[in-house]
Amino acid sequence: MRVTQGMLAGNSLRHISQGYMRLGELQDQLSTGKRITRASQDPVVAMKGIRYRTQVAEVEQFKRNLREVYNWMDTADAALGEATDALARIHELATQAANDTYEETQRANIAKEIRQLYEHLQSIANTKNSGKYIFNGTNTTNPPIVAPERMDLGFAHLLEPGTDLQTVEIVYDGQTYHYVGENADGHLVFQDVRQMNSLPFDETDSDEFNEKAFQLVIDPDLGRITSSQPNVNTGAAETKNVRLNDVVVADREAVSFNTQRVEIELLKGVKIPVNTNPTNVFNNALFGDILRLEKALEDPSVSGAELTAYIDNFTKHIDQVTAERAELGARVNRVEMLESRILQQEITAKRIMSDNEDVDLEKVIIDLTIQESVHRAALAVGARIMQPTLMDFLR
Repeated sequence: MRVTQGMLAGNSLRHISQGYMRLGELQDQLSTGKRITRASQDPVVAMKGIRYRTQVAEVEQFKRNLREVYNWMDTADAALGEATDALARIHELATQAANDTYEETQRANIAKEIRQLYEHLQSIANTKNSGKYIFNGTNTTNPPIVAPERMDLGFAHLLEPGTDLQTVEIVYDGQTYHYVGENADGHLVFQDVRQMNSLPFDETDSDEFNEKAFQLVIDPDLGRITSSQPNVNTGAAETKNVRLNDVVVADREAVSFNTQRVEIELLKGVKIPVNTNPTNVFNNALFGDILRLEKALEDPSVSGAELTAYIDNFTKHIDQVTAERAELGARVNRVEMLESRILQQEITAKRIMSDNEDVDLEKVIIDLTIQESVHRAALAVGARIMQPTLMDFLR
């Protein structure tokens, strides 16, 4: 086979061009730190890289969600802590005022502080985090308490013509009562909401009902309220008259009762509720009992023994807030464990992505040095081959 000068020159130029391409690839790897810069260079690496990058992006989003969860829970915990302190202060004031040595003016001064604590608890109920109300379920754009005046409509509201009794509830002795109908005497009957499902109102069997349920019976003609509840020992119904200023008539929607959970995903398929159940903390029963205590302190006819009855109500409210805060703390502990898993997943996902895409810099530097030497040698050989011409041999 005859090898011509043109064949030698063409082969030399082709190899030099391939050397330039190899140098370019190595320089790209060295400058970017990645094995490939285009999917066509290695489709398998590119396909795996897309999947690994998706995993890393998911973990990054979970980390952002984690910060949001901590913001919600820390804010809720701080708010519940303030609520506990406020209720503890009310409990302390109620205990202090139950002493019969306190004069009317002294109790009136305590009532003023009770009013301030009442308004402070309202502001806590309307706590916001990042522009969202945290104690109104999924309705985070609206405050749970919009119109505080609807918490105390007054006893006369029950007797006003046109009043829809299904829209109001009565707060008395730490519990709320809803309207269930009229008894045989035409009196309005309100029943403890805790027994609404277990003991439905039935006029045909009102005697049995009266023996089992906690009721408030209102005589519209005399404007009188009677409390009926079963005796712990005998089970027979016991009745007593209730002071008009010892009940609080409120709109059922004065405090929002949206109990839907706000959930944030922290791992694939794992969602954590970040809000607390507001109905267990901020409700008409809580605010109604504070109003009842305030009115009792302003009533000179109320004795210290009667004021003592209010103390147990606030003990129960404190226990409810504490229980809700403990439940929130348990969820915080779970979130902290999930955080460890998220951080571990981030490390694993980034390591796998790095193994797939990143280059060994030491190896690339060595390969680049070798390729430069080969390229220089190729250029030198090409120069020696292509330099002689026919005129050089004719001389």
